Amino acid sequence: MLLISGLTKHYASAEGPVEVLKGIDFQLRSGESVALTGESGSGKSTLLHLAGGLDRPDAGTINLNGKDVTNLDDKQRAGYRRYQVGMIFQQFNLIPSLDVASNISFHARLAGRHDPLWQEQLVEALGLSLLLTRYPEQLSGGQQQRVAIGRTLAAKPSLVLADEPTGNLDEATGDNVLDLMLLLTRSAGLALLMVTHSSRLADRLDRKVILRGGKIVA
Repeated sequence: MLLISGLTKHYASAEGPVEVLKGIDFQLRSGESVALTGESGSGKSTLLHLAGGLDRPDAGTINLNGKDVTNLDDKQRAGYRRYQVGMIFQQFNLIPSLDVASNISFHARLAGRHDPLWQEQLVEALGLSLLLTRYPEQLSGGQQQRVAIGRTLAAKPSLVLADEPTGNLDEATGDNVLDLMLLLTRSAGLALLMVTHSSRLADRLDRKVILRGGKIVA
């Protein structure tokens, strides 16, 4: 599914280049959920952004479903993000002018994959049936995050990337959101790579990978 080999990335700073990733080798199978953990600055979000086509590596390869996506141009990377990858962040990034139903279907429609039956199943599983005509400002944080998850999964991506998706939620709401995310990704056979600082949440995924100083140490 996802195969990363020899991935390196540095950023410029006033003191000179800062090497964030130092030769990452990583595999993620279809239907598998992996927690990406490590201290702040270890390169977790950078790795997620590279896998999601938001940035390019300095060296190494990223292969998804047998296709090398490392050196795509801007247009191709936009297509990769639209058709292959779904992203969930701490910031819900919902469209304020759209109601819940339209927010959920937005990416799926862009990708030409709008499936009313699948969206109906997602809405029911996420407990959003009574909220479809509301707008983001009328929702709680937990409700907005459930809408964001629905929007991501509605497009049926091969790979779901989540960066601290429950970080802005209280523990009980965060646990509920993670339960739903794991249930839905597993039932759909999607691969999930989730960045988290919480060892408690990480232990609930199939596997845990630890980054330290830009390298995978476990």
